[in-house]
Amino acid sequence: MNIWILGAGAMGSLFGGLLAESGQKVTLVDVDDLHLEAIRRQGLRLETDAGDRRITGMKTCRPEQASGHADVLLVFTKTLHTDQALRSIGFHLASHTMVLSLQNGLGNAETLCRHLAPEQVMIGMTTWPADRVGPAHVRSHGRGLVRMLTLDSVDRPAAAEVAAVLDGVGLDCAMDRDVWQSIWEKVAFNAAMNGLCAVTGCTVGQLDAVPEGALLAREIVQEVIAVARASGVEADARRCLASVADAMAQHRTHKPSMLQDLLAGRPTEIESINGEVIARARRVGVPVPRTETLYALVRLVEARVLSGELPV
Repeated sequence: MNIWILGAGAMGSLFGGLLAESGQKVTLVDVDDLHLEAIRRQGLRLETDAGDRRITGMKTCRPEQASGHADVLLVFTKTLHTDQALRSIGFHLASHTMVLSLQNGLGNAETLCRHLAPEQVMIGMTTWPADRVGPAHVRSHGRGLVRMLTLDSVDRPAAAEVAAVLDGVGLDCAMDRDVWQSIWEKVAFNAAMNGLCAVTGCTVGQLDAVPEGALLAREIVQEVIAVARASGVEADARRCLASVADAMAQHRTHKPSMLQDLLAGRPTEIESINGEVIARARRVGVPVPRTETLYALVRLVEARVLSGELPV
């Protein structure tokens, strides 16, 4: 397959590196010139439970430098950049191109359908952790999985092939007709873990340094799951809470993407995660006071960071 990764941050680089290591033809498309040039010069340094190695052979380019057409496009851009990113490579998306969003938050499918036919769109979620240590250097330790489905729920050989390729490189990927449950459960996980780490500066494992930290994470998860169920999605609170506990135990040094964004002086995805939950909660009449408070706190820290000051 000719696989393009749109958004070569920590997650995009992890997936791209594993795919290239298995022999797939991979192109990383991003606007971070320093990261792309480092990969071109020295390969991608990838640290996982399987070892510390350098992966070479990937093509890297900015959107305006891209050529040809992708068979598969994996979208890892921040949700606030998705629309512009897809416009920048629209010419390279053929009628046969299958596009899979493994992005955080809600609303990604609607954005993709502004640029593609619905039958080309696949939605999904991943629980793999990834940290970008520096240019051309990504670290991922612990377990994870990928769950995905065509947007219209139609079984297509091309979609099954994408899932098989991802599973074949050790990403534990499967087609899942209950993917919207998984997506909402990840939104609940991120609303708690990303937001709390963003405002406290804690790694995932540090959130349980005091009982109140872990308790607050659980309470936010419960609020988001209540919104999902009121919206017609049978998300499982127990399963999500187990994921929170597992992350605190297994991914202790991981800095979630929202914290990584603030440390790098970038805007966060708070609107597509906590913000979307709050908007949908109001539509279905579910109170989410802790989620609202955390949303306001992240926005305050983000405003401080974007004004040129460091986070607390």
